[in-house]
Amino acid sequence: MAFCPAYSNLNIGLLIQRSIQYLGSLLGDVLGDWDARPLAVGGEHMTYREGYGIESPSTILSNQNPTIPLRLQRLSTLPWYDCWVQQLRVEKKSKHTIRAYTLSARTFSTISLPGEQEYSWQDISKISVTEFYKRANPDRGRMDSWMNTLGELSPSSLNARIAAVSHLLKWLGHVVPDWIQRPSKRKSLPRTLGRSELSRLREASGKSEDPLAFPIVTILLDTGLRVSELCGLDIEDMDLDDKSALVIGGKGEKDRTVLFTDATVRAVESWLPIRKSRARLTGTDDNERALLLSSRGRRMNPRSVQKLIDRLADASDIPRSRLSPHTLRHTFATGLLERGADLVTIQRLLGHSSIATTRVYLEIGDQTLREIYHRAQNSPHLSKHPPSGDAEPVVDQLEEIVSKFD
Repeated sequence: MAFCPAYSNLNIGLLIQRSIQYLGSLLGDVLGDWDARPLAVGGEHMTYREGYGIESPSTILSNQNPTIPLRLQRLSTLPWYDCWVQQLRVEKKSKHTIRAYTLSARTFSTISLPGEQEYSWQDISKISVTEFYKRANPDRGRMDSWMNTLGELSPSSLNARIAAVSHLLKWLGHVVPDWIQRPSKRKSLPRTLGRSELSRLREASGKSEDPLAFPIVTILLDTGLRVSELCGLDIEDMDLDDKSALVIGGKGEKDRTVLFTDATVRAVESWLPIRKSRARLTGTDDNERALLLSSRGRRMNPRSVQKLIDRLADASDIPRSRLSPHTLRHTFATGLLERGADLVTIQRLLGHSSIATTRVYLEIGDQTLREIYHRAQNSPHLSKHPPSGDAEPVVDQLEEIVSKFD
């Protein structure tokens, strides 16, 4: 039986190949999930590679352009970096997260593969979404080369960088390779201050020559604010009559209200006259609104706060490694828990999006457990000796106190 030349093996192969290309343009993301696999089409050995389509020795079937996801089609000719950063803003990522993500994306995208021309970040950041889709394809080896540059980073730092580049790859429509495994972080208990350390810190902040020391320590211990939230407070955010403060744009760009006591009211009132004189130094709107101003009249930043805390650690005879603004946040949360506050309340005051994050405070350390034990033993209710040979009532009461931490 004779075949029409129009339906020869090669023509049939080309017809099938073009059909696959057409389907690929419609199902870009679906086809993008395929692994490299051999295809026998028209008697010629061809391969489908993720992000590349059909590859063949035939000149006719070579140089196939990858298909970006349909959701990115309208952005295909725009600079990828601007589009991606805008996506991060839409997702309400914090300024800190965006800065960390973009730094990781920069190191990843500027990695050059063998035989590739080297480009500067300025050039790469301006290429189109379509061109960067091809450059970022994880199957080309750039991901491997980038991972090799990370060296001996801590698990937390490594996870942060992988999270940033994974977000970028997923946004582009690529599949993050299975071999990219985030290292497990060492489980550590929240670092808190003991009673004597806390007493020495309060005393040192009150005697410090830096007028910011006392209000900063007092506010952190009274509210549990993150250091970035503390630095972001404006004068109008503080309601001293209501004893509350509005935290705008906290972690995850979420607003919340925090409460404080008379201690913070007194600390802020003593600071306001000094703040007023410093606000005149620069005259900018942002500095005039900021609650905490440096000696140069500029809004305090987290690094400046940490330097102040370091000086207070030295004055308090506390190792610098044990004292940070976040240590005071942990101390605030642990104190609430010891005084009987429930997890949901603590979660809201700390601004945690998930109560699973708050539950870490249930994993108290040996020293905290020891302090609870001695307080329980010295309690008038527990100090009454049970009948001779029967210690169960005391044990039961201790177990009831400690059970909230299990």
